[in-house]
Amino acid sequence: MIGGAQEFARGRSLNVGNRRLMNRLDLEITTLKKVAWRLIPFVCLMYLLNILDRANVGFARLQMQDDLQLSEETFNLGYGMFYLGYLVFEVPSNLLMRRIGARRWIARIMISWGLISSATMFAHDQWTFYALRILLGIAEAGFFPGIILYLSYWFPDRERGKMTAFFMVAIGLASVLGNPVSGFIMQYLDSVAGLHGWQWLFLLEGIPSVLVGFVVLFYLTDRPKDAEWLSTKERDWLVARMQQEEDHRRNQHQADRLGAIMQPRVWLLIAIYFTVAVGSNAGGAYFPTLIKGQFEGLTTFQIGLLSALPHVCAVVGMTLFGISSDRRNERRGHLAIAALLAAAGWAITAWNPSPAVALLGLCLAQTGMMSMLPVFWTVPTAFLTGAAAAGGIAMINSVANIGGFFGATILGTFGLWSMAAILLAGAALSTAIQVKPHNADSNWSAAPPEPSLNER
Repeated sequence: MIGGAQEFARGRSLNVGNRRLMNRLDLEITTLKKVAWRLIPFVCLMYLLNILDRANVGFARLQMQDDLQLSEETFNLGYGMFYLGYLVFEVPSNLLMRRIGARRWIARIMISWGLISSATMFAHDQWTFYALRILLGIAEAGFFPGIILYLSYWFPDRERGKMTAFFMVAIGLASVLGNPVSGFIMQYLDSVAGLHGWQWLFLLEGIPSVLVGFVVLFYLTDRPKDAEWLSTKERDWLVARMQQEEDHRRNQHQADRLGAIMQPRVWLLIAIYFTVAVGSNAGGAYFPTLIKGQFEGLTTFQIGLLSALPHVCAVVGMTLFGISSDRRNERRGHLAIAALLAAAGWAITAWNPSPAVALLGLCLAQTGMMSMLPVFWTVPTAFLTGAAAAGGIAMINSVANIGGFFGATILGTFGLWSMAAILLAGAALSTAIQVKPHNADSNWSAAPPEPSLNER
């Protein structure tokens, strides 16, 4: 009799425990889904405009370089000048965002970069071109690392690779949509109202950033505790869960102070990201030109359509890599494989047995480079927190983007094989990463407690 009562009590306790676990799982799924649908599409739109305004100069060079009578070396230097202002102001910008709040600071960044991007239509020689590129870098500094930091406020570690991939799909979409649109503008608006096609390009593609910048002021929410669009239960769960992960990073890595950004593993990440920055920025500067050289006789609009193909492949690849990395709770192998894929793509393009194979190589190169990004950016937020996260993410992005300054020049001087070698080095460096994502699945202390049997 006593044994039967004990078995009944154990069974009842087990059922209550399972029910509590299911309630907490439902709460997590509902909350994170609501946050994702609220933030990711809008953040993706912002980043799409960011990439469009930063990279459209690579397409504009099809006309702009000749109109301004610039040599290839001069134009490549101007392309890289963007990173001078970007490098100097990146870390201060991210620290200011942490103090001022994402909503106001990101709005300021978008409005200022949109105005300067449109103003590039007034470039009339190499010096005005250089000045406007530097100003664009200053205006945009802090946007990308700010978004990475912002996502770390809202999504747990094990969700961040997937969410970062969804957000960074904007890189591919910007080119999938932007290249044909840029080609159309330059071909069909050339000489309208006395303006060159490239001038219309800068004017029309800068205006949306300004408009969306004003929308940011009313749409974005700084932190989970301010999210009135979540229910009280959802908001409390998310605040507690993110605080739990921040406490874990602080206790395990002691990386909440600004001095933590000098750790060797931060500089390893800078070295890895340097290789991506060289390859992706060289690609942004040269993809339309490389495709034009392979497929002679195409119109500017047709070049735009073909230039979109590598980015379509990249959208698929980076999404799959991000999801796979989260599911396996693994970063190092995914990052190394993506870098090897990029190196192979550049090597195939350099081999160049035919235009179709060269285009295939560009597709593989872009897919590999872009697939590195969502996996890579989960790593610093896995061990940095507080001021160290704000400063560290910005420093990784800014210092590594020195590679962006030299990327186009390296490709123009040393050729396509140099890109394959640099990405191969990135794959080798990736194998040295030691950080593993925090997995809180078995620790539900962040969930609101269920009432006890007596309270029921």
